[in-house]
Amino acid sequence: MYAFFEMMEAIQAFMETGGNVLTWIAALIFVMWILIFERIAFIKFGYKKYESSVINTWEQRSERKSWNAMQIREAMISRASNKLNENLMLLNALVALCPLLGLMGTVTGMIEVFDVMAISGSGNARSMASGVSKATIPTMAGMVGALSGVFASTWLSRSAKREAELLEDHLTTDH
Repeated sequence: MYAFFEMMEAIQAFMETGGNVLTWIAALIFVMWILIFERIAFIKFGYKKYESSVINTWEQRSERKSWNAMQIREAMISRASNKLNENLMLLNALVALCPLLGLMGTVTGMIEVFDVMAISGSGNARSMASGVSKATIPTMAGMVGALSGVFASTWLSRSAKREAELLEDHLTTDH
């Protein structure tokens, strides 16, 4: 239990070192990973049930070769693809926002450095150190969040495309 409190104190100190922008970046990364976990859970668990119902509905059709049947098949595949790609655009937007917020942290940290220089009248390294850390830590956090989000988003997009193609293969027209 003591180790937990030490860890929480370390996280709090890190957040204070990065400034207010780091709190926004942390919230953005938290929301981004909630969306990622939701999409993973849907692809791994929820989509299988939906896919089974779509395949069963298609298999119960007596006629599958007419133009109307092909249009129904395309609509079923399109709906499944929409379900698989749900929230991926939002996820990509959050990934793009991470480095932008990191850049905002850089700018606010550098403003603090310049304020210290203006107040002290010199370029004392010790007095500028906190501003420099407020400039670099949010940048690093934004880049780490963006990198992790890019990898997850790419995997989710590929998985969604693969599942839609597999569904298309399962909806056969051989009756």
